[in-house]
Amino acid sequence: MKRDYYEVLGVEKTATEDEIKKAYRKRALEFHPDRNPGDHSAEEKFKEATEAYEILHDQDKRSRYDRFGHAAADGGFGAGGAGVGFEGFDLSDALRAFMRDFGGDDFFGFGGAAAGRRGARQGQNLQVRLSLTLEEIAKGVSKKIRLKRLNSCDQCRGSGAKPGTEPTTCPDCGGAGQVRQVQRSLLGQFVTVAACRRCGGLGSAVNDPCPTCRGEGRVQGTETLSVDIPAGVAEGNFIPIHGKGHVGLQGGPPGDLVILIHEKPHEVFERHGDDLFCDVAIPFTTAALGGKVEVPTLGGSARLDVPAGTQSHKVFRLRNQGIRHLHSNRSGDELVRVRVWTPKKLSSDEKKLLEKLAEIQDEPPRPGKGIFEKIRDSFR
Repeated sequence: MKRDYYEVLGVEKTATEDEIKKAYRKRALEFHPDRNPGDHSAEEKFKEATEAYEILHDQDKRSRYDRFGHAAADGGFGAGGAGVGFEGFDLSDALRAFMRDFGGDDFFGFGGAAAGRRGARQGQNLQVRLSLTLEEIAKGVSKKIRLKRLNSCDQCRGSGAKPGTEPTTCPDCGGAGQVRQVQRSLLGQFVTVAACRRCGGLGSAVNDPCPTCRGEGRVQGTETLSVDIPAGVAEGNFIPIHGKGHVGLQGGPPGDLVILIHEKPHEVFERHGDDLFCDVAIPFTTAALGGKVEVPTLGGSARLDVPAGTQSHKVFRLRNQGIRHLHSNRSGDELVRVRVWTPKKLSSDEKKLLEKLAEIQDEPPRPGKGIFEKIRDSFR
């Protein structure tokens, strides 16, 4: 069972972004693999601290975590559209996250575990926009997606080197992918770390490139994926799929695929959260006398009881006829607003009946007095 992220970093729930960053930096340096070679317990604590930091230093992810706990961090969906799933989050991901925010600092000479993983450059993420109808969103659906992505080259098995040869260690950085420069000044010695210019940070050089991929270790390809979309997703939600992005250069790990949900407009319904809204026209006679009218639903139709004397724009609620909530089995409602329909053309019989009704019906109520009229009357 995962520990509370605030407990992992040793901060209060009211901690500021700077306090969270300082707390993470302290724990990351304590348990970093380069300081604890071969210590699997330290690696797990380093990964745990990084996972906590990735959630808590991001305002949107932190807000969802505060509301839903680890369910928000593991589910891949956000109320505002930001998924924060950590399925497949491993030590190399944690090291990349650490280097992203603290890589410019030479704390203890990153020459071991970090340098070994730094050479493999991760591929870029892919983003796909998936359009869904309200009917598909209400029930959930399985969709096939055709991707164009950079895959590992079969000829060189992703190394980028011609079959029968191997990449060589970069002579400038010794395979670390970065070089350190020492500068002296009156204030002391400064050490800076930068990506190696010769190998571009890969740590290796291809002297005899593969003719198929021209030394990149990857080629353009297509792939068809089947993706299960759960019921209740909304515009702006996204689904991350680990490892289905572009493959990295020369054997680098693949990026992720991000499926962005787009909701198609519906010709009848408007969606408001989990509720659906629609307008239905009813005859004057039904509004005055009452009766049953048939109204549309996503699953077909339903009978609505209209009481006598119903006014135009009255809203009725049909329970559980809306969209199922993303994280539960609860469903929203359907809101039906009735509008009294006035015919534009009348037959002679209809006209006579309405004229007779006009003679005997009561006058419509007049607007009530305004506040200034009431004040004036109180002084009379």
